[in-house]
Amino acid sequence: MERVAKLSTEKAVVIFTASNCPMCHTVVSLFSDLGVGAAVHELDRDPLHGRDMERDLARRLGRSPPVPAVFIAGKLVGSTDRVMSLHLAGKLVPMLKAAGAIWL
Repeated sequence: MERVAKLSTEKAVVIFTASNCPMCHTVVSLFSDLGVGAAVHELDRDPLHGRDMERDLARRLGRSPPVPAVFIAGKLVGSTDRVMSLHLAGKLVPMLKAAGAIWL
């Protein structure tokens, strides 16, 4: 869907979430703790486009619910499991630096 594609490039890190999703909160907190000013879109708070974006993300991720869905530099990284795996392997911070999301 065009909307997800457009929003996923508005900042170096874009996270699609749901307001009642504890894993979404965890992922958003991780990026915040790393000093990333991510764009966060809560799908359940968008009455006009939320459902369509949710379906698009579910298709892209191959799972439902599709949140959290993390994009770095406009590319879909994945959900909580992928983000945490990258972080624990020491690969997330270099990705964020390369995307210009952090400078340290």
